[in-house]
Amino acid sequence: MPTATLSHAPALKIGDLEVASPVVLAPMAGVTNEAFRRLCREYGAGLYVTEMVTTRALVERNESTMRLIRHHPSEDIRSIQLYGVDPITVGDAVGLLVDEDRADHIDLNFGCPVPKVTRRGGGSALPWKTDLFEAICAAAVRRAGDVPLTIKIRKGINDDHLTYLEAAKIAEQAGVAAITLHARTLEQQYSGTADWDAIRTLKETITSIPILGNGDVFEGEDGPRMMAETGCDGVVVGRGVLGRPWLFGDLEAAFSGSERRIQPGLREVGHAMVRHAELLVDFFGNEGHGCRDFRKHVAWYFKGYPVGGELRKRFALIDTLDELRELADGLEDSSWPGVGAEGPRGRSGSPKRAVLPQGWLDSRRLLDSESADIAAAELDVSGG
Repeated sequence: MPTATLSHAPALKIGDLEVASPVVLAPMAGVTNEAFRRLCREYGAGLYVTEMVTTRALVERNESTMRLIRHHPSEDIRSIQLYGVDPITVGDAVGLLVDEDRADHIDLNFGCPVPKVTRRGGGSALPWKTDLFEAICAAAVRRAGDVPLTIKIRKGINDDHLTYLEAAKIAEQAGVAAITLHARTLEQQYSGTADWDAIRTLKETITSIPILGNGDVFEGEDGPRMMAETGCDGVVVGRGVLGRPWLFGDLEAAFSGSERRIQPGLREVGHAMVRHAELLVDFFGNEGHGCRDFRKHVAWYFKGYPVGGELRKRFALIDTLDELRELADGLEDSSWPGVGAEGPRGRSGSPKRAVLPQGWLDSRRLLDSESADIAAAELDVSGG
């Protein structure tokens, strides 16, 4: 049976913002900084979101946090994702971004599955407490004013404790401008297959605002297929773009109905690596820092390509741009390796039992005894 497809996709409209492509870059810690966003934009259109930053650190004007929310002049839509657990602090952080004209779009993350966050009731555990979730959404929307405020959620804790439909209704009522669903539960982490049926169910349930789907968009064809199968208004891309910024070009082509795909040979990959490192050096303002930060991307770029272990190691130990340029110039001109370079990258792992505060699932409302735990859940971590 042929797979459902779209011949074209409309622009993504979030509040008064219009994005030329219905594709969104998912925030990833240590990856989606200004440099990587600029690189992806060179390949295709989309909405490019910052790394997730904690509201407490933002309100305290932590130096590294303030650098993370910085945007290059070429970024026409300044999109920032926040993570917070306290309605007052979240409101203050949103207010700072709006009052100081630092953002055109703000997203709140309720999808983080990291145990050191969820064990305190934060991240993807938080929507279980409907009163707290509602208070945070309401405070954020109120302080955002005319700046569109969106949220990202997961399906729930596990299949026995789903929260996404109720949370979406609460958020819609609070006035959020769009909702992204990562179609996995907390316990799934990043394993298994994303439940696109849940995205379709959410889209059928919430009709007044855009619904974006997240999960298992790894190739250009996956974007139109998700929208056709679920009816969602946009797709959010995370792990599929690691070491493959040209995926945005593939998605743009697929949405336009073109069969053109970007399938770089090894030398072209080397050129992309050098460009990425140059942008990192510009972002950090220090060649050594930028090159060291680039090292973690090497394995992702070379996934599926015939590059020996010793050469990979040399790339992963570069200290200067000249070193990297010399190594890239010496790469063989081998062609696109096909399936070996496709599919998910980065973390996948296996399902894990949810790590939650004791008695967390006993009540849908935040108890006084749980307040101390939730206050300690705002850590500098990311995910969703």
